[in-house]
Amino acid sequence: MRTPSLYSQDDPISEALKPSPTETEAERIARLQYEAEAKRISEKIDEDLREERERFRRKKGDVKLLLLGQAESGKSTLQKQFQLMYRPNSLDEERISWKTVIYFNVVHSLKHILNTLEAWDDVLDEDDDSISLTDEKTRASGIADQPSPSTSLYLGGLPNGSPSSAAGVASSSNHSHPWTKDPGANQIAALRRKLSPLVSTDTQLADRLSGGIAVSGSGKGSVYVRSGWQARTIENALGRLSKKRSPTDKKERESISSDVQPLHDALILDVARMLTLFEADVKELWNHPTVRGMIAKRRLKLDEWSEFFLRHIARVAAPEYIPTTDDILHARIQTMGIAEHIFDVNIHGKSVTWHLFDVGGARGQRHSWVPYFDDANAIIFVAPYLEEDPRVNRIDDSLQLFTQICSNALLKNVHLVLFLNKTDLLKSKLDKGLKVRKYITSFGDRVNEYEAVLNYFRAHFLQVHRRNNENRRVLYTHFTSVVDTKATQRIIGNVRDSIFRGYLQSAALV
Repeated sequence: MRTPSLYSQDDPISEALKPSPTETEAERIARLQYEAEAKRISEKIDEDLREERERFRRKKGDVKLLLLGQAESGKSTLQKQFQLMYRPNSLDEERISWKTVIYFNVVHSLKHILNTLEAWDDVLDEDDDSISLTDEKTRASGIADQPSPSTSLYLGGLPNGSPSSAAGVASSSNHSHPWTKDPGANQIAALRRKLSPLVSTDTQLADRLSGGIAVSGSGKGSVYVRSGWQARTIENALGRLSKKRSPTDKKERESISSDVQPLHDALILDVARMLTLFEADVKELWNHPTVRGMIAKRRLKLDEWSEFFLRHIARVAAPEYIPTTDDILHARIQTMGIAEHIFDVNIHGKSVTWHLFDVGGARGQRHSWVPYFDDANAIIFVAPYLEEDPRVNRIDDSLQLFTQICSNALLKNVHLVLFLNKTDLLKSKLDKGLKVRKYITSFGDRVNEYEAVLNYFRAHFLQVHRRNNENRRVLYTHFTSVVDTKATQRIIGNVRDSIFRGYLQSAALV
């Protein structure tokens, strides 16, 4: 007696497909196996479709939040604050990978300081007014990181001078000038020689982070990384070990993430040893009167993360150094492409999944934003107090970009939040005597004080929003310093509630 098959006697198609009466036993076994596999695949497809429908049903209640703004605006730091608030364990898991970034930040800052000093023959000329602004020919003399003489409001920059050829200053490679006899110049020259092995690791650290991929037009010696760079950094650190043994268990991978890198990454070990060895020399350079004078005269411009890590070099150079959360928030690395971060956010007792998209803000990457506009629920636009492109005034570029966001037809109903970020830097610049009207003529004779300047900037963004707000959308504005965890997380809580209210209203649920 034949074993019953899937075919039914009542189904004409099955009748037509009935096996041949002359079917052998081997053919029968093969046919039944084929039918069983076909049934398994069909059931798996049905199950996948059911799961996809369920995911779609659940995702209809998700919130899609975009972080937009210029490069170096603070978007990635804000993303870290979301991560710290809603998925703190994930920050712990990737903590060790930030060690590479912080070491790169320190080494790159030292390289920038030494290059700038070299361009000035390691001497601070007290007669600052006699120095002309940098011209293009002088800037090409090897200061890759030196800012342009163009200034921007958010940088709070004052003219960055450097020796001009017209002044008869010798080139950085020619130390026959009498200035080189200055004791301070001799001290700096000695520090340059001592620190050269450490500074020479700049390119290796950059390649470790970027995977050796160069990005055209990155500018200022920046390194771009793609989403998932933390895991790749750890994998690169494992190197040959991963070829011998490929861990598959999640706990084992997490153990490797936290333990193996500092033990087996030769590059990071070398940099760590040199930082420990040269800690006193780094401090001496950072506190040298010529360096302090050049910073005061705006000849040497350092970003806030550079100053942060150089001020804390004793801790960063410690043999058993592990990055703190504050270190991670201050660490600087430029993201390329789109990175999605998923958080379960509790809103008034209801758990809502948020999809936070951190996008690259450099001009060459902004075209990649548009596909994410279609179903976005909310946008946080971050406007920084820092320059991106020395050829473009920072406030103008930020307002132009904000105009494009506000006027985009796909975003006419999207909840909009504006972060005027890095207010701590602005206050510091104003306290040091920055005159806003010198760089923004429309500021006029307004009071050159912190609150007045903030309100002036805010009014410009509100004006752009009003001109491009056919649907009477509310714009929520916050003055922020996203490295300040306590203040930023309080603001995130306010943003969360306002976004949720807007989301419910758009869904006609309230």
